[in-house]
Amino acid sequence: MNDGKANKTVPYTVPIGPVHPALKEPVMFTFGMEGEVVKTVDFAPGQTHRGVEWMGMRRNPVQIVHLTDRICGICGVVHSLSFARAVEKIAGIEVPERADYIRTILHELERIQSHLLWAGVAAHELGFDSLFYLAWRVREESMDMIENLTGNRVNYGIVQIGGVRRDISDDQRPILEKGLKYYEGLLDQMATVFLEDSTIRMRCRDHGLLSEEQARLLCTIGPTARASGLNMDVRQDYPYCAYGDLDVKAILPPGGAHGDVYDRIIVRLLEVGQSIGIIHQCIDNLPAGEILWEPKLAKLLAVCKKANGEAIGRVEAPRGECMHYVRMDGNEAPATWKVKGSSYSNLMSWIPMLQGEQLADVPIIVASIDPCLSCTDRVTVVRDGRSDILTKEDLTRLSREKTRRLM
Repeated sequence: MNDGKANKTVPYTVPIGPVHPALKEPVMFTFGMEGEVVKTVDFAPGQTHRGVEWMGMRRNPVQIVHLTDRICGICGVVHSLSFARAVEKIAGIEVPERADYIRTILHELERIQSHLLWAGVAAHELGFDSLFYLAWRVREESMDMIENLTGNRVNYGIVQIGGVRRDISDDQRPILEKGLKYYEGLLDQMATVFLEDSTIRMRCRDHGLLSEEQARLLCTIGPTARASGLNMDVRQDYPYCAYGDLDVKAILPPGGAHGDVYDRIIVRLLEVGQSIGIIHQCIDNLPAGEILWEPKLAKLLAVCKKANGEAIGRVEAPRGECMHYVRMDGNEAPATWKVKGSSYSNLMSWIPMLQGEQLADVPIIVASIDPCLSCTDRVTVVRDGRSDILTKEDLTRLSREKTRRLM
């Protein structure tokens, strides 16, 4: 009924997820809308918990390295390296210098393939699928380089407590250098396509804004934080592996940070160039020597079992700081192992980024922090104030009950 007064827009709710074509991993969003404008944001991760930590605390540290490689299909070296560094600190294991350089090379190759994967996903979210195909085609070279060094394209199995499992031979170095040269020729082209395209600029500039103050208050990390002007990078602030020899500096948007989606694109593309330079330096200055502190697994395990204490391993993953907390108490398995994936620190930045934006811009803004829910998800089931642990038998029973209900 029209009473002569101006009509007011009635707020309504739009759910997106947990499975949706615009989301590469399951997460549930609930948006409070006025017209096409997002007014309120709520989200619920927790859809992909796999109990990795629970499994790890029933294995010895050498076996856990195998698990860490599978926390994330994109950041295998990140998690393996973070866990290994924590155990090495507790056990007093000194990693050979050559192994540290090889770790750094793999770490940066992983950063290149991760950023290029993200670039393709971002282009897809914008509806620019030809650029999506270009980015993922370019990414293949980094995957080939990783495969050449480790034998695998995913789940590399290269990191071992006290070093690395495989050396870089003289025959492999020319393949590495050829791959780096390939990227040097393409980097300017990629930057031109991403940053000078008028459609991308319109869709990304001044959208998904996160101010420097908001980024600091919400404890954001990685490219998301650096795109908002925070000068922070674990490789710079707390150098590890070979980074102390390389003088790595955090990449910030040239000319000042806007803290928008466009700046997040800039930071990641510049970091690809930075990674190429770091790998070049590591290859040119690769020290001679051993690649393992102790090649005999039995002796390594004996040392790990005697270890007593706690430590944090932290590395700069492609999405930001990744941390593994480990506590050993003289037994075969760790007393505690907790993983904090990078995205855990960045999810809350979605709220200020999305408020006031158009619903059509939600996919690219969500993707702009490069979220990884597999790294993030942890779960505690609480009923009537009591925390429950779901065993394999419990999960099997619940799954069967649900199947019967659905049938």
